[in-house]
Order: sequence, then C-alpha cells, then structure tokens
Amino acid sequence: MDDIFDINGFYDDDGNKIDPLSVPVPGLCVLCKSNDDTDPEENLLCLMNRFDQKSEDDFKCGAFKKK
Repeated sequence: MDDIFDINGFYDDDGNKIDPLSVPVPGLCVLCKSNDDTDPEENLLCLMNRFDQKSEDDFKCGAFKKK
C-alpha cells in the first residue's frame, strides 16, 4: 500500500495531500475481511471510503464482508 502513496500520493478534493495513516478506521472496518486485504487497490478504495465519511456519525460501507 505504501508504494501507491509514494508514487502519486493521496489528495482530497481541494488538492491537499493526505497522510493515509491519519484517516480513522471505524469499528466496521476492523470486522471486515477487506481490512486484512493485501491488495493495494482494495486498500485504496477502503481508504477513500473512510476518508469521505470521516466526519459522519454513522459509517456505511456497501463492500463490507464479515471476517
């Protein structure tokens, strides 16, 4: 996962670079199979979803798969 961010980075809609480690991981993600996924593309999609909802009270994920 680090290689993707070293090459291009991860940016918000305003062009500000985001540290992937600063994006909170909700409890639902901890219970998800994808949380342990070593696929960089899947990890990126999860990260973008978490970032988009970081200010929301209720986290929702359509790709959730229980471990």
